[in-house]
Amino acid sequence: MIPASADGDAPRGFTVTEEARATHRRLDVWLVEQLPDLSRTTIKRLFEDDNVSAVDGRALSLNKMPPAGTVVEVEIPPPIDTDLKPQNIPLEILFEDDHLLVVVKPAGLCVHPANGHPDGTLVNAVLYHCPNLQGVGGERRPGIVHRLDLGTSGVMVVAKSQIAHEGLVQLFSSHDIEREYQALVWGTPKIPSARIETFIGRHPHHRQKMSCKVKAGKRAVTDYRVAGSVDKIAHVVCRLHTGRTHQIRVHMAEHLQTPVLCDPLYADVGHQMKHLPERWQTILAGQPHQLLHARLLGFKHPVTGALLRFEAPAPAPMAAILADFPPL
Repeated sequence: MIPASADGDAPRGFTVTEEARATHRRLDVWLVEQLPDLSRTTIKRLFEDDNVSAVDGRALSLNKMPPAGTVVEVEIPPPIDTDLKPQNIPLEILFEDDHLLVVVKPAGLCVHPANGHPDGTLVNAVLYHCPNLQGVGGERRPGIVHRLDLGTSGVMVVAKSQIAHEGLVQLFSSHDIEREYQALVWGTPKIPSARIETFIGRHPHHRQKMSCKVKAGKRAVTDYRVAGSVDKIAHVVCRLHTGRTHQIRVHMAEHLQTPVLCDPLYADVGHQMKHLPERWQTILAGQPHQLLHARLLGFKHPVTGALLRFEAPAPAPMAAILADFPPL
């Protein structure tokens, strides 16, 4: 979202000086210095929408500084309201400032509206929590830069401003993010720790599933280690280097042949439940989601540069099962 008041800001004028021409080759870089709340991407969007102009009417180019004395006006339009509605859904907040919101998503909460989940999502909750949300993309909405599956719990970061959204996108694109998950899986991987590197794409016959047994897909890299094993169940800790859809679930089920416990899509849950110790059957009775939890998220703040690191303990009933395993 471009920072602005509710009714938009009056055009802001900046006069190009000889010193500015001597120290800057590009207009967009110079404008970012004049408007530090905006990124070059935002300046480009404003320029393309004819919101960056010269008072004397001369043509401007973002990759070239205009002559000294030119007054450049930047008009910041008001934010556009979306159809998304704020909803009073409780949020477990780990961190918040003007640019970021870090929360613990519970299993069963959809991240954003989708088929079958038109509302009651994390996005609706954030809109309620942040009534003065700057948002992203010219709209008053939170910026979702990564997702957790409906049934996966754990730490998530949400962008509240355009500049934070762009910075987080870059961090995730360059994989400069620390992400650690823990899973309870059926069976124990034969190799206690290793890197899994495959391609993941849509399953050729089951459109709800992903698969690493595909001819074409996107590169997916997961480091894993077995943290403990009890009976037929292993506690596996995973570090993600990419963020493909269902990545850990697919790598556990297809590559290691140890599907995540209670995974309704990639495991035979009935078989698992039948052969679990009775005390665990009682704990997991009626469990609708896979026992997979994003326990750690670390990254550099995209605006301040501060190093941030957040952890969240596994929720029940996963925590009750993990009590029988050695601590991490």
